[in-house]
Amino acid sequence: MDIAGRVVMVTGAAGTLGRAVAKAFAAEGAKLILADIAAESLDAAYGSKNDSQLPLMVDLSHEADVQAAISSAAAAFGPIEIVCNVAGGFDMGPAVHETSDVFWRGMMELNAGSLLNVTRAIVPGMIAAGFGRIVNVAAMSGLSGKGNMAAYSASKSVAIRLTESMSAELRGHGVNVNCVLPSIIDTPANRRDMPDADPALWVSPVALADVIIFLSSDKARAIHGASVPVVGLS
Repeated sequence: MDIAGRVVMVTGAAGTLGRAVAKAFAAEGAKLILADIAAESLDAAYGSKNDSQLPLMVDLSHEADVQAAISSAAAAFGPIEIVCNVAGGFDMGPAVHETSDVFWRGMMELNAGSLLNVTRAIVPGMIAAGFGRIVNVAAMSGLSGKGNMAAYSASKSVAIRLTESMSAELRGHGVNVNCVLPSIIDTPANRRDMPDADPALWVSPVALADVIIFLSSDKARAIHGASVPVVGLS
């Protein structure tokens, strides 16, 4: 593809999906900025900085920290051309009427606020360059509400709406913005939490990474504001 030599930022890089996405971009010859809040997990997954990768410990919930970290990373590796917003999380949570402000804000910050903070830091540079690719990881659950999943579903719905709005705002600047909507991803945590389920029906991180690579490539240059379902056999 046309990704070789591009500067790519992957958030949530130390997680199962983040590692699969990073590996897929590395195979395409990208230069990687690997962002995560878990310093030890980052080190275990990637080791130290080299000419092709820059592990970056940053708390994406703090806008000032994100701005500083991305500015430093861009100074070391060059302007960020592709960003994959993988960082996020899931929690079943209580019923809507039992949902606390703390839980609600936590889900929104994790799945939408982090995306917004990264966007604020990176998009101005993409506009100036006249080029960019942004792929957000939302979820099929963002399309409708389900019992005991209100905060999670709402936060992923916000990610979808942000994707659509950003696409409308940025397509004229040479920046493509799309998102993927996985169902259940085959991760160790999901296998542990759902021991009676059949993971063969779920989405493998490698398969999801393949879709993200496509949306980041020039082959997807005509795709703007799409929410792509990636559901495996489920």
